[in-house]
Amino acid sequence: MGMMPKRVKFRKAQRGKRRGTSYRGASLSFGEFGLKALENDYFTDRQIEAARVALMRNLKGGGKVWIRVFPDKPITKKPAETRMGKGKGDPSHWVAVVKKGKILFEMGGVPLEIARESLRVAAHKIPFRTKFVTRTEHA
Repeated sequence: MGMMPKRVKFRKAQRGKRRGTSYRGASLSFGEFGLKALENDYFTDRQIEAARVALMRNLKGGGKVWIRVFPDKPITKKPAETRMGKGKGDPSHWVAVVKKGKILFEMGGVPLEIARESLRVAAHKIPFRTKFVTRTEHA
């Protein structure tokens, strides 16, 4: 299993709304470069991991990376070929609810070109549009 909370208060969560803008976590806090979400979407534990691996591979061990999202929402799924009703399905995977403006990854300790390229590779693993940001834009 990918990233998931150690324990949760409730095993199943309601769907909620994926609209609005992220005000918290919308500016760089740790590194010089980051990847910012431009759309609202779910970011699954597997997608986060795939993006992280792609990022690390491209960096080849240099620099430091911070992951600013954590999948803390359980998504349920009913078994295949099951009739409707009979309650809510069992948790199948975890997602992070990402709103536009949210910083997903940050990195530091590498030159601009390498950071841009690494985050570009990671962005290909992400199911929504993102944007490369630097410290100077968040003065």
